Amino acid sequence: MEQLSLFDHQNISAPLASRLRPDTLEDFVGQAHLLGEGKLLRRIIDSDQIPSMIFWGPPGVGKTTLANIIARRTHASFINFSAVTSGIREIKEVMAQAELSRQIGQKTLLFVDEIHRFNKAQQDAFLPYVEKGSIILIGATTENPSFEINSALLSRCRVFVLKALETEDLIRLLNHAIHSPNGYKGTQIVITHKQLSAIAAFCDGDARTALNTLEMAITNGEVGPGSITVTDECLEQCISRKSLLYDKKGEEHYNLISALHKSMRNTDPDAALYWLSRMLESGEDPLYVARRLIRFASEDVGLADTNALTVAVNAYQASHFIGMPECTVNLSEAVVYLSLAPKSNALYSAYETCKLDAQRTQAEPVPLQIRNAPTRLMEELHYGEGYVYAHDTAEKVARMQCLPDALKDRRYYHPTQEGDEGALKEKLDAIRAWKAGE
Repeated sequence: MEQLSLFDHQNISAPLASRLRPDTLEDFVGQAHLLGEGKLLRRIIDSDQIPSMIFWGPPGVGKTTLANIIARRTHASFINFSAVTSGIREIKEVMAQAELSRQIGQKTLLFVDEIHRFNKAQQDAFLPYVEKGSIILIGATTENPSFEINSALLSRCRVFVLKALETEDLIRLLNHAIHSPNGYKGTQIVITHKQLSAIAAFCDGDARTALNTLEMAITNGEVGPGSITVTDECLEQCISRKSLLYDKKGEEHYNLISALHKSMRNTDPDAALYWLSRMLESGEDPLYVARRLIRFASEDVGLADTNALTVAVNAYQASHFIGMPECTVNLSEAVVYLSLAPKSNALYSAYETCKLDAQRTQAEPVPLQIRNAPTRLMEELHYGEGYVYAHDTAEKVARMQCLPDALKDRRYYHPTQEGDEGALKEKLDAIRAWKAGE
């Protein structure tokens, strides 16, 4: 009750992150690569020569805040638009008003939050107005614009990539929140630098999450005369579990599976285990991961270790049988095994080369000697003529052409010396030499 009466006395209503939203570039934290002195976006804003642009970055890095700062500094009419609540009808109404304003010489700056949520038809509705200058479009998205924004619209916008805030930026922001008049209005907040650093590390560069976590810790702190003390016990509860940034259908999904794959390829089991845990703890389907391991076993290990595919398939079956969270150790076993296995991409390279030949060269007929001849007509047409049954030869191999004439000298499979494939290379080299009569 003391906490409620203290905060009620301070008349705190809006969330801390909202109360502390900066109004000027000078108060904006982070994005120095865009907003530092002499940087492109800073020059654009200072000169009020705003083009249509897309702000792309993770949550809580200042996309909406930056748009609001631009709104305060521009001489254009500013309209804040949400892709979550607006449809085609609302877009057309806004566009009609913007066109009228253009005709009297007034620019309209339209900010669209979460623009990736608009479908193709909705995005297309903006295009003619962007082209003729009725609106200056600023879109904010957490998704890769290359995938989520129509190419025609994207080509008319400048993309600015906003980065997750550095730990030092977040600590500076948290210190400002504690001492700002818009924060706790003179109430002494007792919190250590170590505690602030823990909040900053927990929030993965997300300013909104950092401020919300600070607010939660202060709300549940120990209240004294004119002060609130954040205890380690309270803070530990506030940051006990991190909500990992992950979208099973978005770019981060592909970034993480790429990180896992390339760590295993680079024989780095520590990194591979880390990326595996990032995916699973974020809610990824373990069977998706297991399928990727099966692919890896043949693509990157192949015949250098013929047991790799068995290990990967067994991990898939184990994951299917017992599910999460127990299957994490099964997948870990496969990830470490594949990471440490000898590597060969000879099978992958062989197939890719074959695929190009199959797609680009003439589809030549199968050589007669390796065709079946189940009918008399086929025998009369010489199907199977000249075929040598390999089991009837002393060498168990025949000097017989199996590729089409145009490709008869092609070599697709080039085994490496890695692991078991070294022995296969020696055998294949000997066979090829014998067939060539060497």
